[in-house]
Amino acid sequence: MVTLTRPEGTQPGDLDLSRRNLALALTGGYAVAAFSAQAQPVKTDESGIVTATVQLSAADRQIPAYLARPAGKGRHPAVLVVSEVFGVHEYIRDTCRRLAKAGYVAIAPDFFIRAGDPSVLSDFPAIMKIAATANDAQVTGDIAAALKFLKASAFVDRRRLAVTGFCWGGNVTWEACERFADFKAGVAWYGRLVPPSTPSASDPQGRHPIQMVADLKAPVLGLYAEKDTGIPLKDVDAMKAALKAAGKTTSDIVVYPGAQHGFHADYRPSYNKEAADDGWKRMLAHFTRYGVKPLKA
Repeated sequence: MVTLTRPEGTQPGDLDLSRRNLALALTGGYAVAAFSAQAQPVKTDESGIVTATVQLSAADRQIPAYLARPAGKGRHPAVLVVSEVFGVHEYIRDTCRRLAKAGYVAIAPDFFIRAGDPSVLSDFPAIMKIAATANDAQVTGDIAAALKFLKASAFVDRRRLAVTGFCWGGNVTWEACERFADFKAGVAWYGRLVPPSTPSASDPQGRHPIQMVADLKAPVLGLYAEKDTGIPLKDVDAMKAALKAAGKTTSDIVVYPGAQHGFHADYRPSYNKEAADDGWKRMLAHFTRYGVKPLKA
């Protein structure tokens, strides 16, 4: 069993995959480095929705993105879904389908396509090497490409756009709402808030959510875990204080007692159904409260 306790995932010594876990992960479409044989991943069917892989026109190349949307006519609100370091694997695709069932157009870009596919790897240093290539400038450009695609789509209401992300993607969610006025709301699931103790060698100029709080352009709901060893409560408290000091009263952070990092990831042993279900309800309510409401709601 593999336990992910840090915002970037595990460190190399944390990984101890059995052949059985590896085989299960490969056949199930989930991230190889994180799959648990004891997990029971949520599987969302495609009835009433449309799914596809689309291409986004980034500054340097086309990048693929998984898209799920309601099959019904009309323009629907859209949610940008930002993955963990494991990329757009089955858990992320299923999350998009769940959002589509709830009445949203959900799109998950492959931010790591330029360097490889982390979802098929079990070597964690190799995964982190791929993830490290997605620096601030590239990710910001890819988000802009996703926004351009959504705004040009006949099935999207360009006035109602939101963003959510998990782990690495939770960090990106905060930053997306700090950099783009297009988003009306964001929900960040256990994303890093403060700079790491050791600056990133691959992105030394990269900034972090707490450093850009004053720039928040949309209300963000943070969903965090009490037992997250990679994001200690002191970091959460520091972010809350920064939000208050900046007058960002519509943004807030919820901490789930007893939960671990990755509590929404139903393919991991850290999955906590009670916290995951409550967080999902809070996410949808947050979107609705700030104007990103499905047509059927």
